[in-house]
Amino acid sequence: MAQLIALNVARELICALREPVERIEKRDRSLADQLRRAGSSVTLNIREGAERRGKDREHLWRVAAGSAAEVDEALHVALTWGYAPADLVAPAQALASRVLALLWRMAPPKR
Repeated sequence: MAQLIALNVARELICALREPVERIEKRDRSLADQLRRAGSSVTLNIREGAERRGKDREHLWRVAAGSAAEVDEALHVALTWGYAPADLVAPAQALASRVLALLWRMAPPKR
């Protein structure tokens, strides 16, 4: 069940990234590409992990969490450089945080 919720939130994240990425791309094509790849990685790794078993599953969910963190940080970078306004990136940042929280419950960080 948590997998499905995380996957749906990750899909929402991609939708929320569309407009900010288009705006960022006009100023920094490389950062926009990185955001696209990281956003896609979140969804793809959650889905792939749902089909795996054991430690392999948790590894993929940790990779998805790393990508969600990358999305959040790339949005912070874009804000800092002035590539996009806060009100445009805030929804995507909130969704990235939610995905991270869900993934943390699914596969807590290794100690």
